[in-house]
Parts: sequence; structure tokens; C-alpha cells
Amino acid sequence: MMQILGLDTSNYTTSAALLDLEHGTVQQAKQLLPVKAGEAGLRQSDAVFHHTRQLPDMLEQLAPQMAAEELCAIGVSARPRNLEGSYMPCFLTGLAVAQGLAPARGIAAVTGVPLHVTSHQIGHVLAALYSAKKLELCRAPFLAFHVSGGTTDSLYCEPDAADFLRITPCGTSLDLKAGQAIDRVGLQLGLQFPCGAALEQLALKSHAKMRVRPVIREENCCLSGLENQCAKMCRQEQPPEDIARYCLLTVGETIAAMTAAARKKYGRLPVIYAGGVMSNRMIRPMLATAGDVYFSEPDCACDNAVGVAVYAAIREKRGTLWQF
Repeated sequence: MMQILGLDTSNYTTSAALLDLEHGTVQQAKQLLPVKAGEAGLRQSDAVFHHTRQLPDMLEQLAPQMAAEELCAIGVSARPRNLEGSYMPCFLTGLAVAQGLAPARGIAAVTGVPLHVTSHQIGHVLAALYSAKKLELCRAPFLAFHVSGGTTDSLYCEPDAADFLRITPCGTSLDLKAGQAIDRVGLQLGLQFPCGAALEQLALKSHAKMRVRPVIREENCCLSGLENQCAKMCRQEQPPEDIARYCLLTVGETIAAMTAAARKKYGRLPVIYAGGVMSNRMIRPMLATAGDVYFSEPDCACDNAVGVAVYAAIREKRGTLWQF
């Protein structure tokens, strides 16, 4: 049984994944970075510190299923996007463990197996395609959405010999990202960061009828008005569940409008939705009606190492996954 190890040390999750090439199954170990109550994030130096402490624990959880003689490749995310200048220090933690900072350190250096380096964003797209059983979309152009705390991006994806996928940015948020807006509204309501899951539970209690109007600029969006409107609703002492519902409905309508704009530009291509926000049970049905759209399973929607393991399998042309 040949295996591929994937590592991802994103801004808020330490994760490792072990991909079984024979059966195409994956096992994950991941842990959120600790954020103090009431705070809206971490400094990069703190994120690097927590990843350094947590990543060995993630590898130990996978150790019973991982044998060095069966490991045939390693995938790791080393930057947010495959763009020049894309950089975030937290990704260096996973790269250091995978590659090693000296000849005697690092998994790839010790085992001698190939190391495949990609971006966090490509990892998200491939994890979504893998979990949706739609890797065959990579044979031709398609659209992807990466919607999280740090990104609200629509992406034009096409096959590429060098990087496997060439990603061209289509649209983005011109101010707040969707996950940022959700977290800020959640903090206004006294929820613990990251607030997405708790805000969803709160919103599902509301049955208020409301109209929302997304702010769209060509393929881009603006979400700062959402934060301002929710703050106004808080001052008016409107029910917290209604505020939560308003927030998520606005995000959903915004992504739907961005999808329509991207298809207007590139044609009616299939769409895959990736990123933690796309695991939301209120938002997903709002997007499903557009047709020929696919979603990551929740466990692969949030930050994870599955996609970088799949990337390594494809680059190695190992197992059945790369054949689609």
C-alpha cells in the first residue's frame, strides 16, 4: 500500500493528511490554532509558534497508519496562492518539516521521497474536487470559488503542464472577505472566533423574512456594508438569530451574484466551491440552483492538507486519482 503525506499550515489550522493511493481514501489530522476569547485572529509570529507546536502532534496521530517504507511522496503548501510575491510566514512551518532546513532534517530529506510544493489555494480547489468526486473537471477549464477568512475569490482554472492547474483571478472582495465579515458579526454577537459554525447554528433558528442586496462591481464584491448593517441591527437590539441570518443570506447572495458575473465573463462553465465558508448549510442551497455546481464535503471545505496530498499524487502519477 503506497501512501502520500500532505501538510498544510494555514493561518488558522494545522493539518496533515495521509492519502492511500490504492483505494483513493484519505485520513486527516488537523487542529485549529488557539485564539484568545474576544480576539479576531493571530499575529503571524504567533501562528508560526502554534504550528510548530501542533504539527508534530498531527503527524503522531497519523503515525499508526504511516510506514516510512510505504511513503512515496510528500505534498506541502508553501504560499497562499501561485502568484509572484504571494507569501505568508505560517506556511514556512509545514515546508520546513517536509523539506528540512538542513540535510539531516525534514521528512523528505530523511526518507528520500519526492517533495511537491504547491499553494494553499490549489490545495483547497483540489480538496473540493476530490471530496465532490469531480477531479475530472481538471481536464478542461472550470470556475472555482475560494471563500474563507482570507479570501473571497472567483477563479478561472485551466489545465497547465507546469503547475497542473493555471489559476487566473476573476473576481474578489474589494474590502472585507466573507469569512472576515462572518467573524466580525459573530464577535458582535458575543461568539467565539472563528465564528462560522456558531453563527450558522444561530441563523438556523431564525425564520424572519428579509431582503438582502449584494454589492457587486463587475466580477468583484464589497462586504463592508454587511458589517455596518449588522452593527446597526445590534444597536437596535434586533434578535441575534435574525442578525446572523441576515449576515449569511447576504454572503450567499453575494457569492451567487459573483458566480453569475464569472459565468458571464467566461461562459457557463462548471463551478466548484471551496473554502470554509462554503461548508455553510444555509449558503450552499442558495448556490445549488445555478446548475452544474459542486461543493466540497464539509471536512474538506475548511483548511486541510487533503488537496496538497492529491496534488502530489497527480504530480507523481501514482494511484488512480491522477487518471481522473
